[in-house]
Amino acid sequence: MKIPRHSASVLGVLFALTNSGGLPVMDGKAKAAESGKGVRSPSVPLARDPSAAVAEEYEAARRKDTADAYELFIARHGDDPLAEKARADLRRLSR
Repeated sequence: MKIPRHSASVLGVLFALTNSGGLPVMDGKAKAAESGKGVRSPSVPLARDPSAAVAEEYEAARRKDTADAYELFIARHGDDPLAEKARADLRRLSR
């Protein structure tokens, strides 16, 4: 099997980096760890509460108050307790 030229180049660069003692970033982290100073990792925001996101989607559907909005909510969150409210709102619209 013949490896395309650009794939071989990428593999060569990766091989050179792994055999050259590591990436410079890793070297900096290792030196910081040896000096006793901790390296701060980038902060990642906490994940949102899924039920809050679903409630926001339901409120958006209620603001639109269209059959399409309620049907989309039900399709996305058919098992959620708010889906029953959306079904009731949809029945109200169809009267």
